[in-house]
Amino acid sequence: MSSERVELVERILGGSRALSTETVMFHVAIAEQGGLSAVESKVADYLARFGPQTPKALSQLSGLAPASITALIDRLVGKGVVTRKPHPEDRRKVLIEIDGAMMAAAAPMWDHLVKRVREVCEGYTDGELETVLRFLADATAITHESTEMITHGNR
Repeated sequence: MSSERVELVERILGGSRALSTETVMFHVAIAEQGGLSAVESKVADYLARFGPQTPKALSQLSGLAPASITALIDRLVGKGVVTRKPHPEDRRKVLIEIDGAMMAAAAPMWDHLVKRVREVCEGYTDGELETVLRFLADATAITHESTEMITHGNR
């Protein structure tokens, strides 16, 4: 690998680290506004994006251990963020569903970030945006895989 390519990869790693840190701090700020931990907020985000889920599905989505998810769901129910509903097809299961009013209350906190990202995207070609999308998908999958490895002890 050429030294220029090595430097580019290192810059991507550094940029990804910086973005990750700023993203976590942004999400912590939003979570705190709602009286949630960052992890509680992110599990609520899975429900907002993917709809009602079983506890097992939330464990798989998050990469967190089932016992951790169960305790987290209990906290979210206690805070009024989610409810448990009977599964429509299997009486032995429950679905965890996010409260729509809670989502609506948090939405304005995203306005500035969404607006600014849209503005930044205007400076990229469609091809460049496709490359960014591919990188984001790959980085998301790698990060999820890494979370599972740490959570399940497969370092």
